[in-house]
Amino acid sequence: MAASKRILVVEDEPDLAELYSLHLGDAGYAVTVENDGAVGLELALEDGGSHFDLVMLDQMLPGVDGLEICRRVRALERYVPILFLTAKGSELDRVLGLELGADDYLIKPVSLPELVARVRAIFRLTASLGARDAAAQNEGRFELGDLVIDLARRSVVVAGQAIELTAREFDLLFFLAKSPGRVYSRDQLVEGVWGLGYEGYEHTVNSHINRLRKKLGGADAAELVETVWGVGYRFREVSV
Repeated sequence: MAASKRILVVEDEPDLAELYSLHLGDAGYAVTVENDGAVGLELALEDGGSHFDLVMLDQMLPGVDGLEICRRVRALERYVPILFLTAKGSELDRVLGLELGADDYLIKPVSLPELVARVRAIFRLTASLGARDAAAQNEGRFELGDLVIDLARRSVVVAGQAIELTAREFDLLFFLAKSPGRVYSRDQLVEGVWGLGYEGYEHTVNSHINRLRKKLGGADAAELVETVWGVGYRFREVSV
């Protein structure tokens, strides 16, 4: 139920924060507003991030900026979705927030109906990922050549070496690896991993794939994620 979802809004413009709070409250969410970045960080991290189901961040904040809050929240064991709301509109700013682990990014001035729709999409995606991971718990892990994907720990090992992936990189790898040989378009990867279907994220898919290959390292592991020219990407079928 939407009413059970708790949202922390960290926004230094009180009028905007109140506007977001009113619309999200009307949609059935429980909203807490904080205007200071340092206090917002404390609230987001309290009790291991267990007090909120989503954190909405302005990128430029007094005290502690939104990027630092994102980094700290992503270091928690509990996964808390993050949505950036910011006046910064360059592609670099968008990609930086997403690379740090943000789940979505909206540019001010924000369309309030779109904001509510994006929040709902994030909650649908996290519910879907949670159900998928729960269903996979009995399997424990995938072993694909030198690559080991541990679903319970959300960890990846290549040739005995642990690989540090962001939450989104792990989700992308898992999404591809669970259906070896199946080709996904960029739009399908956006829908399946980010839960949002619009062209602005095509570049993000490409950059995530490139970073994923680089982090996997080693020819065998890196080549598991194949480009299908003119279509998209697939995870190569491996004889285990």
